[in-house]
Amino acid sequence: MTRYVMVADLRRCVGCQTCTAACKLTNATPPGVQWRKVLDVEMGEYPDTERAFMPVGCQHCSDPPCLDVCPSTATRKRDDGIVTIDYDICIGCAYCAVACPYQARYKVEKPAFAYGAPTRTEEKRFDDRLLGVAQKCNFCVDRIDAGKAQGLTPGVDPEASPACANACIADALTFGDIEDPDSNVSRLLSNSPWFQMHEELGTDPGFYYLWDKERT
Repeated sequence: MTRYVMVADLRRCVGCQTCTAACKLTNATPPGVQWRKVLDVEMGEYPDTERAFMPVGCQHCSDPPCLDVCPSTATRKRDDGIVTIDYDICIGCAYCAVACPYQARYKVEKPAFAYGAPTRTEEKRFDDRLLGVAQKCNFCVDRIDAGKAQGLTPGVDPEASPACANACIADALTFGDIEDPDSNVSRLLSNSPWFQMHEELGTDPGFYYLWDKERT
């Protein structure tokens, strides 16, 4: 079995938003839509305060609430754990957006571009199937599938890995197969304390955060 996950090392993330920019460039998402974004979090009480940066987006849950409420079966979970949306059968009801506890889904009704007229990248990547339907991070599944078809390994070979992980200047984002005990993500999780966002909900997110728990 394979389950692809993302590991974010909050001890390394500097909040530069390069992952956000890489995601927008790769997917040509419209203004206001960020499949990958970074939260600026402040913790503690004065004078013992601390600041951390937290990359967020679709958590690709093992038990995704968005899947259960989808009336058209447009939301699906692949055998490798990646949660996808079939834009051809999504009816735009937005039930999934309401059900998602991570606020990771968006719905865009009409074309919008960063500078009014589309840039060459926006024009090349524009997909009118994404209008009026739910959309979100898909772990750059097209890159993963294309890379695997060439014999590449997701999380190891950049051509088969998500754009956000490739772009991270601090090496804070790592992608890989958690079911492989020798994978990059498995080694990280076995050697560092970690947590999942809203793990109390039982969704088993496919996004892990490295952090020194004694500091929280």
